[in-house]
Formats: sequence, structure tokens, C-alpha cells
Amino acid sequence: MAWHGILGHDDVVEQFRRALGRGRLASSFLFAGPEGVGKRTFALKLAQALLCGTRPEEAMDPCRQCPSCLQVQAQTHPDLYVVSKPPDKSFLPLELLIGDKEHRMRQGLCHSIGLKPFLGRRKVAIIDDADFLNPEGANCLLKTLEEPPPRSVLILITTSPAKQLPTIRSRCQLIRFQGLAEDQLAELLVGRQLVGNREEARRLAALSEGGLHRAIELAERPLWEFRSALYVQLAGPHPDSIRLAQAAWSLVQEAGSEASARRARLRRVIQLAADFYRQLLRHTAGMGVAGDEALGRAVQRAGEWWQAGQLGAAACLDRCLEAVDQLDRNTNQAAVLECWLTELADIHGRPAPVYRERVG
Repeated sequence: MAWHGILGHDDVVEQFRRALGRGRLASSFLFAGPEGVGKRTFALKLAQALLCGTRPEEAMDPCRQCPSCLQVQAQTHPDLYVVSKPPDKSFLPLELLIGDKEHRMRQGLCHSIGLKPFLGRRKVAIIDDADFLNPEGANCLLKTLEEPPPRSVLILITTSPAKQLPTIRSRCQLIRFQGLAEDQLAELLVGRQLVGNREEARRLAALSEGGLHRAIELAERPLWEFRSALYVQLAGPHPDSIRLAQAAWSLVQEAGSEASARRARLRRVIQLAADFYRQLLRHTAGMGVAGDEALGRAVQRAGEWWQAGQLGAAACLDRCLEAVDQLDRNTNQAAVLECWLTELADIHGRPAPVYRERVG
């Protein structure tokens, strides 16, 4: 049953309900899970439950009609502070956390959460895009995490705990959000009129690993057509890295002039290749191949000639993950694309014994 329209996370709701019922709510949380599964929506709904002016917080049932609920919904509540990475930035700016140089520690999230509540029972701060905290920004949060102000709740939203510094992870209670079930994701796609019909919704849901953002991106025809061409190349022993780079760069440029939009498109391109190598790794290990028919056919074709074994498939997958990490660190996009595809082509067709010797 959906909690206030949020699908797939009833276990997390019960976890918070029990903690509030015992009066033992932690002060800092790390919401971790795939993109597009509802972490940010859940955080805002939790803030609404904690700040609702008519219902007890332990009920986890905000009325959604009182002034406090309406202010949280509009993100204008004086006891709610939400920060996220601006589209034109590579990291969360320090000013959002501790104020600009002229107002250090007199503005920003760390200052705001330390004030006494104005209207509600608590202060709630949400850091969206916590994946983009650089070390300096993360260190700015440590004092707040080590000595949390009374009646305050700080929520960091991330795709993976591994992307946070150990000092951050150790001071936050980890809340894991699983990907949505295929039927739930298909229901969202149809309900929000993001796809034309249920058949298409089910097809996209099956490929999206439970994430709404990924399903929306895969619904774009240019990306879908590139996916087919990419798998044809990766299924062969000698992928044309130059041709692939040209096609991928053209697709990236179609995302617009904003660097952030291009970076997101290139990240999705790399993740498509990661899907292929992840299934190829399963195939080389004698496991069943998951995914749609097109991906399955490509993996089966690759399996007919693949000589690099499990280590080679794992190396390709690792290279994809490394390329995503380079993008997130704002490395030149064209350079990331060219080097990534060149190195993938180099691994293809390499006999397993030679590969083991080179990395051993």
C-alpha cells in the first residue's frame, strides 16, 4: 500500500514510525538508493509528517492541509531547509552549507539547522545530490553531525553510501531505498502520462532497474536507437571505437548546451554499456542473462567469440564505472568518452591468459 502516494517504501515508513513511537528518532540520516526511486519525495513527506501542525509526528500521517503542511509542500516552511546542486555546478557550493565568505557560519544549512524552531517541533534539513559533496563540503558538515542541534533532523540523499566519506557514513543512520518493482514503476509511468501505453511502460520498467529517471531517459527515441547500435558493436570482437565515439558525442550534444545535461546524457550512455558487460559477466559465469530480448541477443552473440573470460568482462564493467566516476569529477567529457571506448575496444578479443598476465 502506497504511503501518501509514494510507492515501494512501506518498510521505510514503518521503520520511522517505530522510531518515533519510541521517541528515539536519530538526528542524521543517509538515504541511499538508485536514482528515481523516491528518496527526495520521501524526505519531503517525512518533513511534512514531522512538522505537521495538527497530527502527532509518530503517526507519520501529515494532514496535508494545515499551514505547516502547505508550507513544507511549497518548501517555504521556516523550519525546513533544502539544498541541492545548482545545474551549472559540479559540486554543492560551500555557500549553501556555511554561507559566503562575508557570512561564514552565519548563513547556510549548518547555521539554519542550529537555530531554534520557529513554528514546528523540529528543524529539518535535506541535502539533495549529496553525491556531489566535495571533501571540503563534507568536512563542513562534520561539526553539525558530531554535535547535532536539539530537535533537528538532517537528511543526506545519495545513490550509494560508498560515495560519502567514511566520516559522514559513520555519523548517519543508513536508510536503504530499494528500486521499485516493475509493476510499480510501470504504474508510475502510466499514471504520470510519461509513456503512451501500458505495454511501453512495462518494457521500460523491465530495463530501468527500478528507477523512474532511467525509465524516462530510455523512453527517448534517440537514446533507444543508440542503444541498439551500441549493442551491435559491443557484441562483436572488434568494436569501432571511433564510430561509436562519434555517434555517442552526437547524442550527447543533442541534450542541449548545458554541461550538466550533456554530462547526464553521457553518463546514461556509459551505463548502457555497463548493462551489457554486467550481463556478459553473468554469461561467462554460467548464469542466466537478465534484461530484454535485444540485450540478451547481444550477449549471446558476444559469448560465441569472447576470449577474455570473466576477468575481461569484469575489466570492461570496471572501466565503465570508472568513466562514470570521472564524469562526476568534472573531467572533460569528450576525453572521457574517447579514452573509455578506446580501452573497451582494447580489451575485446583479448585472450584470457594474456589478460591475466597483464594485470597479475
